[in-house]
Amino acid sequence: MHADIVVLPGDGIGPEVTAAAVEVLQAVARRYGHRFALHTHLIGGAAIDATGTPLPDDTLAAARDADAVLLGAVGGPKWSDPNATVRPEQGLLAIRKALGLYANLRPTRPHNAAIGASPIKPHLLAGVDLLVVRELTGGIYFGARTRSAEAASDLCTYSVAEIERVVRRACLLARGRRGHVTSVDKANVLETSRLWRDVATRMARDEFPDITLDHQLVDSMAMHLLSRPRAFDVIVTENMFGDILTDEASMLAGSLGLLPSASLGDGGAKTDGSASPGRVKGLFEPIHGSAPDIAGQGIANPYGAILSAALLLRYSLGLSMEAACIEQAVDSALEDGVFSADIAAGGHAHSTRAVTAAVLERIEVTCQVTELRD
Repeated sequence: MHADIVVLPGDGIGPEVTAAAVEVLQAVARRYGHRFALHTHLIGGAAIDATGTPLPDDTLAAARDADAVLLGAVGGPKWSDPNATVRPEQGLLAIRKALGLYANLRPTRPHNAAIGASPIKPHLLAGVDLLVVRELTGGIYFGARTRSAEAASDLCTYSVAEIERVVRRACLLARGRRGHVTSVDKANVLETSRLWRDVATRMARDEFPDITLDHQLVDSMAMHLLSRPRAFDVIVTENMFGDILTDEASMLAGSLGLLPSASLGDGGAKTDGSASPGRVKGLFEPIHGSAPDIAGQGIANPYGAILSAALLLRYSLGLSMEAACIEQAVDSALEDGVFSADIAAGGHAHSTRAVTAAVLERIEVTCQVTELRD
């Protein structure tokens, strides 16, 4: 297979972790006989410094033409003036909107070897395997805003169509998992949440009678996510609630640095929830931020970016075997105690380079190639 992949290193540790993910993609391409053309462009603060805008026209054009986009992270104190009219995060919001990437998938599966890095009691983490599907292009982050000396407002709106498409995506994914979807809202207070609950209920009844749907208020969900995480399979929710809950869920895994994400548009899932063999535009990134305090020190955790590359292969290129190869290599490295500083818990901490090398070694040793595909 030939694929064009746009790489957006971004800011802070973004260039370091995307470099690791690129090495892993190149290793997989060699092992399985693929050709990945990788094109690097600017986004975020780096783009502001170079061009004055967080999403240059050539970056967006390249992303539109590519089969998939791999992103590092954006932002940092250099561009954090709250009164600034141009901010790095605007580039991220804009590219998601422009590419129609409305469903953000964030899987959380604690690794047994890294459970000690989590602040949650180990007996609560055994068997946890959940997937949060966050609506990504609507809600309060994209609503009209006002600001005066005396007051400010942010408008939250959702249409039926916006809710339908992300709930449909969650239900399709649940069919390939354990068949259980939890929809999270604040229907006891918010009108948008009442609409969300009504639409989700109707869709489960009419389109997905094989799926078990339940509802949780976002405040109770925040409690249950830590007290009984094994109870959840697929969680679907609106933009802001998803932003908050996924960071909370990262504590189940022990570190933000371990978790990948995929932002997808239409297509890319069969009725059983598996990845489509077609090329589905997506943006893939670790869920952590730019961590400018450790940038350039060679200690950033690249696992989240490497696992994001696996999701890229699975969802945008339909290469499930190659994605599993990366995931198996990461599992093996963690089982052998190859921990970066954020999950070392006082033990020996491996550098970004050492973690990447460990994954690359295991790709060559543990991943079986049963066929070569063009």
